[in-house]
Amino acid sequence: MNTSISLWKETGAERKQKTPADPKGKRLNLIPFLQRHGEMAAALLCGVLVFTAWVMEERFPAVAVPLFLIAYVSGGYVKAKEGITTLLKEKELDVNLLMFLAAIGAAGIGYWMEGGMLIFIFSLSGALESYTLAKSERDLSSLMEMKPETARLYSETGEERLVAISELQAGNLVIVKPGERIPADGFVTEGISSVDQATITGEPLPADKSPGDEVYAGTMNGSGSLIVEVTRAGENSLFSKIIQMIEAARTKVPKTQQRIERLEKSYAKWILGLTLLIMVLPHFFLGWSWQESLYRAMVFLVVASPCALVASTMPVILSAISNGARKGILFKSGVQLEALAGIQVVAFDKTGTLTEGRPQVTDWITFGGFSEKKLLQAAGSIETFSEHPIARAIVQQAKQLNLSLYHPSQLQAITGWGVEATYGGERWKIGKPGLFKGLDNHLIQSEIKKREQEGKTVVLVEKAGAIVGLIALRDTIRPEARRTVLQLRKMGIQVAMLTGDQCMTAEAIAREAGIELVYSQLLPEDKVKVIEQLGQTKGKVAMIGDGVNDAPALATAEIGIAMGGAGSDVALETADVVLMNDDLDKIPHSIQLGKRMGAVVKQNICFALSVILLLIIANFSQMVSLPFGVVGHEGSTILVILNGLRLLR
Repeated sequence: MNTSISLWKETGAERKQKTPADPKGKRLNLIPFLQRHGEMAAALLCGVLVFTAWVMEERFPAVAVPLFLIAYVSGGYVKAKEGITTLLKEKELDVNLLMFLAAIGAAGIGYWMEGGMLIFIFSLSGALESYTLAKSERDLSSLMEMKPETARLYSETGEERLVAISELQAGNLVIVKPGERIPADGFVTEGISSVDQATITGEPLPADKSPGDEVYAGTMNGSGSLIVEVTRAGENSLFSKIIQMIEAARTKVPKTQQRIERLEKSYAKWILGLTLLIMVLPHFFLGWSWQESLYRAMVFLVVASPCALVASTMPVILSAISNGARKGILFKSGVQLEALAGIQVVAFDKTGTLTEGRPQVTDWITFGGFSEKKLLQAAGSIETFSEHPIARAIVQQAKQLNLSLYHPSQLQAITGWGVEATYGGERWKIGKPGLFKGLDNHLIQSEIKKREQEGKTVVLVEKAGAIVGLIALRDTIRPEARRTVLQLRKMGIQVAMLTGDQCMTAEAIAREAGIELVYSQLLPEDKVKVIEQLGQTKGKVAMIGDGVNDAPALATAEIGIAMGGAGSDVALETADVVLMNDDLDKIPHSIQLGKRMGAVVKQNICFALSVILLLIIANFSQMVSLPFGVVGHEGSTILVILNGLRLLR
C-alpha cells in the first residue's frame, strides 16, 4: 500500500470565501471536507454501492452488475491509477496493482460481491492510512502555517511600513504588536511582553521578554508591544531552519523502510508469478476444479500482498518524530531515531552544555582587614563597562547585594589578563593571578590553589599595589545534568565529558555531574580524535554540544545533538538532533523513543509476516474464503498503523 500522503491546505481567508454562512450562522464545509477527505468519501460510497448491489443481486441481477461496476470504479480508481502509473513510469509492480487485479479476477469468475468487498476494504484501509499518517504529521505540519509572511519595519522617527519577510536585514528594527507573530530572530530593544515560544522551545508557558532578551521568528507575542532589532531574518532564522529540518525529516527514509521498499518491488513480482501458477497447477496435481483454482489464486493474490508489511514502518517513524517535536526535540529524519537506539556512549561538551555557560561568583575573601562589601563594590564598579563574562558575573553579584556602583576613570584593559582603572582616587587592578608578579604570600597562594582544585576561576583584586581580595567564580552545572547522567547510566550507556578547560576544572564539574570519563584541554581536532577513539573502543557515540568548536565532533559522532536555544548556527546545521529548549532531560527520552520505535517496527513486521503466512496456509487448506482473506489482510494493515500511532503518546 502506498504510504505517501498529500496534505491539503488552505488559508483562513480562502475558507471564508469558499464556505458562506448558512442562516443559522454555521459554515457549510462540504467542499473543504471533500477535498480533505475525498479518499474516505469514495471508499464509503463504494461500500454503500456494494451493499446495495448485494441486496439486489438475486431479484434484479441486471441492476446489480452496473452497481458493482460503479462501486469498483469509485473505490478502486485512485489505487488502480497509482498502480498503473508505477507500472508504466517505473516498470515496477506494487501492491495497488495486485489488489486491482485480484478484484478484476474475482469478478471475472463470477464473484462480484467478493471483488467488491476487496475494493471497498482496500480503499477504506488506504483512506484510514492516509488519515493516520496525516494525524502523526500534524505537529510538524502546523509549524509550516506559523511562518510569518510580513513584518512592520520601524524607523527611529516612529514610522511603520509593512514589508515582506524577504526584505528584512540584520540590524533592521521591527515593531511587533499584541497578538502578532514575531517576524525574525532578534533582541528586544524596547517594550515588555510575554511571548509564547512553544513552537521553538516546546515550553508550555509564555516567557517574559524585556529589553536585551532574545526572541525568535514564528513565536507569538502576548499583550505588550515590542520593538525588536533583527539579527537573523528570512531563511537564516531559527524557525526557517526548523522548517527545513522538518522537510528533510519527511523525505529521508530509514534503512528499515528502504529494505521493505526494495522487498516490495521483487515480492510483488513473485506473488503475481505464483498466482499464475496456482491458477493452473492445482487443477492437474490436486484435482481442484478450474473455478476452485482460479478462486484460490485470487485469494492468494489478496492474502499474500505485503500491504501490512509496507505500512509497518513509516507511520511509526512519523509518530515518533511528532512525539519528539511536541517535547522540543527535533529529529532531522527517522534515520537518526534508528541510530539512537544503538547508542552506547554519550559524550557531553562542558561549557554551555553540561553547564549554563555563564560563570557566577561563588565566594569572595579579603586580605588585610579589607571590607568584603567594599571589595565587591569596587570590583563591580571597575568591571561595569566590560563585556567579558567574568566581569558581567562580578557586576551581577554586586547588584544582587544592592551595592551602589560608580564609574571608574582611566580604564585600561589588559588583554587576556584583566583590567586596570582609577577608582576612589586610587589605582586598582583586577585579573588572573598570573597578572600579579612576585606573588609570594603563602595565605593567598593557598586560597588560590584551594579554589582551583574545586574547579573555580580565581581573580585577584589589587589596590594601590597591595592585594586586598580574591573573587572565585565557576560556570554552574545545569540543574538537570546530574539527573540526566544518572538516567543514562541506568540505561547501560557510558557517559563522557569533552572540554577545552584545564584538568582540575573539568574533573570538578565531572564529579558534580557523576561522569567518570573525562577528557580535558582539548582543541576541536582533539575532540574529533576522542570521538573516534570512543567509537572504536566503547561502541556507537552520541555527541552533545553547542558551539562552533563542537561542530567537527558533532559531525564525526554516530549521532550529533545540538543545544538549540543557545547553540551556534554551525552546530545546529551539523547536528542530527536539536534540543530546542536546551533541556538535557530530553536526551534519555530521545534514546528511549528510538528504542521504542525500533521495537514497534519489529512488532509490526513480525505481525504482518505472521498474518500473511497463516492466511496463505489457510488458503491452500481451503479454509479461508475471499471475503475473510480480505478482512484478515486489510485488518492487519490497519492494526499495524494503529500500533505505530501509540508513539504519539
